[in-house]
Amino acid sequence: MTAVSSSSKPDHQRVVVTGLGAITNLGRDVPTIWSALQSGKSGIDTIQCFDQAESVWSCKVAGEVRDWTPAPVVDDKSARRMDRYCQLAMWAAEEAVLDSGFDFSTGDPYRHGVVVGSGVAGISTIEQGIEKLQQSGPRRISPFTVPRLMLNSAAGNISIRHGLKGPNSAIGTACATGGHNILSACDLIRLGRADVMVAGGSEASITPLCIGSFGAMKAMSTNRNDSPTEASRPFDRDRDGFVMGEGAAILVLERLDHAKARGARIHAEILGGGITGDAGHITAPDEKGEGGHRAMAFALEDAGCNLEDVDSINAHGTSTPIGDVAEVRAIRNLFGDHARSISLCSTKSMIGHTLGAAGGLETVFSVLSCRDGVVPPTINCHNPDEEFAGLDFTPHIARERTVRLALNNTFGFGGHNVSVAVGRFED
Repeated sequence: MTAVSSSSKPDHQRVVVTGLGAITNLGRDVPTIWSALQSGKSGIDTIQCFDQAESVWSCKVAGEVRDWTPAPVVDDKSARRMDRYCQLAMWAAEEAVLDSGFDFSTGDPYRHGVVVGSGVAGISTIEQGIEKLQQSGPRRISPFTVPRLMLNSAAGNISIRHGLKGPNSAIGTACATGGHNILSACDLIRLGRADVMVAGGSEASITPLCIGSFGAMKAMSTNRNDSPTEASRPFDRDRDGFVMGEGAAILVLERLDHAKARGARIHAEILGGGITGDAGHITAPDEKGEGGHRAMAFALEDAGCNLEDVDSINAHGTSTPIGDVAEVRAIRNLFGDHARSISLCSTKSMIGHTLGAAGGLETVFSVLSCRDGVVPPTINCHNPDEEFAGLDFTPHIARERTVRLALNNTFGFGGHNVSVAVGRFED
């Protein structure tokens, strides 16, 4: 597939973004995070949330959300009944709902829904539960263990807080989670099953088991424990693995005529999406990037757009040796000569890889790129692979340019590929 020829948008309900919420190591709200990204600031530092013996842990850096409590969004009693990933999701959802200006207590609550997921969900709750079981026996296990660890606990708690009685689900597809949830929410609006959806992903995976497991896979950066801000270096020839991050991102998605009727501020439009599966290996991407290639092509076809319409791609760009190569091959194979005109970026160079939250966060950043005409930089990209020659990775410094259409790619273990097409809103 070398081109997308459709020149008009498909006949379906248009879906716009009216609310944005996020929390990362760079800030606790969208404006703060967006400002830091444009400045090329890194939030990667030495891990502090658990002890690391010098001789045991190979990776000692991550993108932690520090000095934060979920209050006042979640009170202390409720917080004890939620895993950290759920608390982060609740925080981001609160900002997104307030940003949307929509009063969810009005209208039909069965037309308001939520699709929010996670990659590893309540992993810290699982670790704590096993430790309690081994030390004290089953009678000392908390009765809130299962509600805390569930993949769908964030979606459930968000629906309770905001009175969302419509579609309520949670998709967990590893690092593709956020993208899948956003497109699922869009489809529900397109199909006429909802008017407003709260969608995104959350992750709190900086735990001993997660860091140890990914370290055992040799997937994480280990060469820059003494220089944490330089550890995540997507597309650079000296990259040696990804850096774990944590956080959450939530979007309020709305049917266009519903948003216009209430005079909502519209940040951008979700034009379409593409979803594929590699069907090859449980952790390694297709080395030619065929799945990513097709996901981007399907996203543009769904959006009714041409290859030349794409101005920016917020790449999956995790900083792994094989993953970055596969994605670049996908981009080259699809876009051909136009690939040289696209501003590529990987914001994971600054916040790390947030697994199930990545698709949500990077869709938020794509929305802001379209709205504000700014592409954030890829820091630490000093010497791209020779195979990447001629491509613009927006190195080091943010770039001001008109972004009519931005793609956000998220690819996950299991062979999941998602590409979300975000457009500058034009009535």
